[in-house]
Amino acid sequence: MNQIINMVTRMVMRRLVNMGINKGIDVAAKRGQGGKELTSEQRQAAGKNAKRAKQAVRMSRRIGRF
Repeated sequence: MNQIINMVTRMVMRRLVNMGINKGIDVAAKRGQGGKELTSEQRQAAGKNAKRAKQAVRMSRRIGRF
């Protein structure tokens, strides 16, 4: 029974951590340049950078498993 509880706890915590990391990347990307409004080009670039950051996080997790 203890193993099942530990497994479920790990699954929930992993999901919460992943959501927190992704949310932080999104907030940092949308933040812009110190309160100035972003142009559409800057917003697109921020979205691409956020996507790359999320990919880098996923890759580092995979590498960390070994």
